[in-house]
Amino acid sequence: MQKSTIFATVAFATLAIACLAVFAAIPVDAQTAFHGLAASPDSDLVFMGAGIIVNRANLTNLFTGYKATFQNALGEATPQYQQVAMVVPSTTKSEQYGWMGKVPNVREWLGDRVVQNVISHDYTIKNKDFELTVGVDRNDIEDDNYGVYSPLFSEMGRSIAAHPDQLVWDLLKLGFASTCYDGQYFFDIDHPVLDANGVAISVANTDGGAAAPWFLVDDTRAIKPIVFQERKKPDFIAMTQTTDEHVFISREFRYGTHSRHNVGFGFWQFIWGSQQVLDAAHYATGRAALVGMKGDYDRPLGVNPRKLIVGPSNEQAARTIVGSKELAGGGTNPWYGTAEAVVVPWLA
Repeated sequence: MQKSTIFATVAFATLAIACLAVFAAIPVDAQTAFHGLAASPDSDLVFMGAGIIVNRANLTNLFTGYKATFQNALGEATPQYQQVAMVVPSTTKSEQYGWMGKVPNVREWLGDRVVQNVISHDYTIKNKDFELTVGVDRNDIEDDNYGVYSPLFSEMGRSIAAHPDQLVWDLLKLGFASTCYDGQYFFDIDHPVLDANGVAISVANTDGGAAAPWFLVDDTRAIKPIVFQERKKPDFIAMTQTTDEHVFISREFRYGTHSRHNVGFGFWQFIWGSQQVLDAAHYATGRAALVGMKGDYDRPLGVNPRKLIVGPSNEQAARTIVGSKELAGGGTNPWYGTAEAVVVPWLA
């Protein structure tokens, strides 16, 4: 009987020491949460025992980590839209581009200055709101499964970075049936331009067709064929208060972005769009039209098409036309090096 009592006493003492050791290993915040679940009236600590502690500090750290993953992916993106689009800052809900269509020209100063009046066009681009939101289940945070969401936030960053590309290239494809500042389709055969005598004539920046679209563009100009109007850059925000109604009802923390921007048509004079089969003959037609492009009063615009932009289906044809030194049947390729072939996946 005495041996049993001694054995029980030793066992109890050992268990007590083990419990104290485990408790001592718990962070101070967790100990405070264990005793009272709240260290102060404004604290939102909850002791989870086997996972992480869902509290303000940990949620802030989690937000910082997710944001860093988002920002890294955002910075690693390689956008292509600026080859055809100019980024224009916006300060209001919409911007009017009344000056569109006028390219100023230097003249010899004889007598008084001649003011080159800008022809007013009623062309306005209204900004739009864009968002991307994802939810993280509270249980995943409590159970240390929050790491599985990192690839999601990485893709979220890539998606945000790619959004200007989506808007710009989609609009460019719509240019064959959408009007621009002069009231004509952006890619059209009868854009109104004044000849040397001030008489309106028709000028083309397309040769029609029904095949996959391709484009020849002078990307060196400050004014480009597409306007990317930016009002508010994308930010990364979170709804992670444990007292938020959505967290209470749905047991889900929310992370998202918000941005304001839009796209519109710019100068059609600096781009040739075609839906003809991409071959040497049609390339030559587009190149000749752009190089010979003139503005009002028969003034050459000095367009130098540097990029041949295509979708994946036209990659081989584009690289053959401007990337092969020799012709398939022999002889020198006259179009070799006259432009750089650029393959844009968004044109698929």
